[in-house]
Amino acid sequence: MNQLTRATLLGTIAQIAMVVAGHFVPAVANLFAIGGMGISALAGWAALKGQPASISAAAGRGALAGGISSAIGIAVSVALGDVPTSLLALGTGSSAVTGLIGGLIGRRRV
Repeated sequence: MNQLTRATLLGTIAQIAMVVAGHFVPAVANLFAIGGMGISALAGWAALKGQPASISAAAGRGALAGGISSAIGIAVSVALGDVPTSLLALGTGSSAVTGLIGGLIGRRRV
C-alpha cells in the first residue's frame, strides 16, 4: 500500500470515527467543521510526509487524501441524518483545500 493510499485510508477512518461520535455526542458534532478540516490537513500531510515532490504533485496528492477522506465521512454523516446533503460539496471542497495545504507542508523539497 503506497503512502497516499495509507494516508487516505487513515483519514477516512478518522473522519468516520468523528462523525459516528458526533452522532451520539452533540459536543463533537459542534466541531465537525474544524475537526473534519483538521483531519483532512493531517491526511494531506501524511500523504507526502518526507517524500520529495514538486509543489503541484504535493498539492494534488494532499488534496486527494483530504478530499476523499472527507467526502466519505460527510456521506456517512448525511446517511445518519446529521448534516444536509448540500454540505457534501462544500465540506469536501474545503477539506480538499486543507488537505492540499497539509500536502505542501509535508513534502520534502526537490
